[in-house]
Amino acid sequence: MCIDLFLGVMLSNVSLNAVRTITTNTAVMAALKNVTVIGGGAMGAGIAQVAAQSGYKVTILDQNESLLERSLNTITTSLQRVVKKQYRDKAEEGKVYYDTAVANLGTTTAIGQAVVNADLVIEAITENISVKQELMKTIDKLAPDHALFASNTSSLSIHDIFSVTERMNQCGGLHFFNPVPVMKLVEVVRVPEMSENTFQSLRDFAISVGKVPVACKDTPGFVVNRLLVPYLMESMRLLERGEASAEDIDTAMKLGAGHPMGPLELADYVGLDVTKFIVDGWHQRYPEEPRFKPVAKLDKLCAEGKLGRKTGEGIYKYDK
Repeated sequence: MCIDLFLGVMLSNVSLNAVRTITTNTAVMAALKNVTVIGGGAMGAGIAQVAAQSGYKVTILDQNESLLERSLNTITTSLQRVVKKQYRDKAEEGKVYYDTAVANLGTTTAIGQAVVNADLVIEAITENISVKQELMKTIDKLAPDHALFASNTSSLSIHDIFSVTERMNQCGGLHFFNPVPVMKLVEVVRVPEMSENTFQSLRDFAISVGKVPVACKDTPGFVVNRLLVPYLMESMRLLERGEASAEDIDTAMKLGAGHPMGPLELADYVGLDVTKFIVDGWHQRYPEEPRFKPVAKLDKLCAEGKLGRKTGEGIYKYDK
């Protein structure tokens, strides 16, 4: 689960120019030639796309061929949109761009095959710490000793994910934002055991795929979600206390702070269950932190299956 898709709304006018050029950062690519992306969902497919179109050899690992086919379809459709938009009057250049990116992509359902030649492994699977740890235990035994490991988690502890490996100095966070081909930001998350070389390699990789990296420590939500989730939760507390209506809270933030969506609209758009999942995990880990305490209204709506736009009702009601 990931709340960072809100940035696609907040910055929906971002240009696709960032995904046009095949990167030629030879120093980074000499060290990290082969990238394995584990999990071919929306985030994994996006990460695989930007790496492939930047010249890396990419292998996507997922549970079955159906999921891998869906991932490749997502990527090729996205690449076709880029070609149509950016190479409108340069058909030959567009074809070279597309063919080169697609040729850099490979898929497999075999974990050993996926990581045997990996220089960088990025996991983008379900937000479940136990599942991630079991995956890391296995990969740690199969990947080359030099391979770096990174997680795209938006809410879990990077240290906890990789604590089961024997290469903590080669592990860190690479938190991309959705949609990956468009969003410029990557949070590069440090853990205390991380070597400076690992940090620089992950940072340079982010730059080489056209992103702007920000460094942060391994704290709940890193930077973006640490600020965003408590903001959403406080808007719900304000509503729960009856201090303002949902409409007035959202109008106030749109007109007073210049936000394209109010916090309650945004919570419905992202999914109330996603916000609850994240904040519940933080509350369990830090029970005394007031910003992470549950909100009864959110819990009630989720219990009733009113999760926002995707179910037709959340804070607001929607026409199905």
